[in-house]
Amino acid sequence: MTYIPRCMSTQHPDNVNPPFFAENPELGGEDEIQEAYYVFSHLCCDEQMWDCEGKEVDNFVVKKLLSRYGTFFQDHIMGEDLRITFRVPNPTLERTEAKILLETLESIPRSYDTATMFYQRDVTPIFEVIQPMTTSHEELNNIYNYYKEFVVGKQNRRIGSTTIKDWIGDFNPSSINVIPLVEDYDHILNVDQIVRDYLSDKDLKYQRVFLARSDPAMNYGFFTAILLNKIALQRLKGVEKDTGVKIHPIIGVGTAPFRGNLSPHTVDRFADEYPSLRTYTLQSAFKYDYNPIEVEEAVLKLMKKPVRNPRFIDEQAALNVLQRYVTRYQEEVKSIAPLINLIAKFVPSRRKRKLHISLFGYSRSLEGVTLPRAIAFTASLYTLGFPPELLGLSVLSKEDIDVLRRIHFNFDDTLSTALSYYNPRSSDLVGIDIEDKIKMLDVEVKPHEEHRALTDAIIDCVKKNQLEPVPSLCIQAAHIRKFLG
Repeated sequence: MTYIPRCMSTQHPDNVNPPFFAENPELGGEDEIQEAYYVFSHLCCDEQMWDCEGKEVDNFVVKKLLSRYGTFFQDHIMGEDLRITFRVPNPTLERTEAKILLETLESIPRSYDTATMFYQRDVTPIFEVIQPMTTSHEELNNIYNYYKEFVVGKQNRRIGSTTIKDWIGDFNPSSINVIPLVEDYDHILNVDQIVRDYLSDKDLKYQRVFLARSDPAMNYGFFTAILLNKIALQRLKGVEKDTGVKIHPIIGVGTAPFRGNLSPHTVDRFADEYPSLRTYTLQSAFKYDYNPIEVEEAVLKLMKKPVRNPRFIDEQAALNVLQRYVTRYQEEVKSIAPLINLIAKFVPSRRKRKLHISLFGYSRSLEGVTLPRAIAFTASLYTLGFPPELLGLSVLSKEDIDVLRRIHFNFDDTLSTALSYYNPRSSDLVGIDIEDKIKMLDVEVKPHEEHRALTDAIIDCVKKNQLEPVPSLCIQAAHIRKFLG
């Protein structure tokens, strides 16, 4: 049985502090090679997601790691003990990036040759890719079949008197796995059918499935993201039972409560919230905004967490709440979009890359509204002292909150953390009176006074249209939270 990684380091730039090895605050290029080595060797992660979207892609990552850090990788076999997993563009939605997909797939046999030479035996360092924004099994099949038929399949074609295989050498591996990353409301609810259809003509022992957490929260609201993920996990377990194919779920979470609430301090609660997860994602704030010893201990703790069945949830009760909640959430986001965009300009970039396109732009109900990506969106609202967890809350009844509390098992802890960064004065800017609903939540709130003082200053700057101090204040507040957004 192929080893399935437990802790996937990702390149999501939600960190306040640049890592010590970075040449400048924005990681890119060679910094990301060193980052991969660092998370393997010092933080004990067993997988690095290698993002091939929106930047100059380094398809020589395997060669660079093996040549620079050979001693380490002699003892930790790439593709067996440790994993590099490419996240490729989705050609259906990212037309300007589409051909990067083909370049990336073509690099996989080359990485095989590099590793085989390094280890002096057959080693396959890369054999899975992640496709974002998946909407159908056909998209997955296109990648799966293109690799088999055109990357590997061309080796048997003839050039003059010889075959490409005889001329260039074998092309390995003979096939790859494709991991669907599902990010929007309808397709998260339909992920079980997408996976069933994809598996229907393949003899696979297992299938990894990646559920988004940040974009659903930004597009549809905090509680929606949680409930969608839980419904999907429950349905994926049904796929496993029906097909006999082991399903290994992943959820793409960040440190901010709005984006998942996974930090070195919350690993026990998070693992209890999502017991069926096989792979945890560790974004940049998790890795760089905490003491490295704390991070390593947290990673090792996650490695040992047992994989159990998902907790049962009442799907219909969840969906009944979401129908009203999503509508109110999106109305409120539209009303404050200009304010969010204003503050987002002051959120520092931590990666030299253009993040992949936002699903928000595809939503017909929000047509014409432009927003920053999820990290800057989240950071903007925390910077104003109005945690985004509060958006949409105004429509919920006491009965709705009881339903949410039953499904989100760490409801009190998560909301208590978010509300510690709430500043009542933020309502003057946001225009949403939320005090009564906060009382209805009935959670313990301990305001972080230092954070509130900083958001007081930011609110004053915005009201007076004196924005010069905001970038510095934004960073100071983020240091207290230990995440940008």
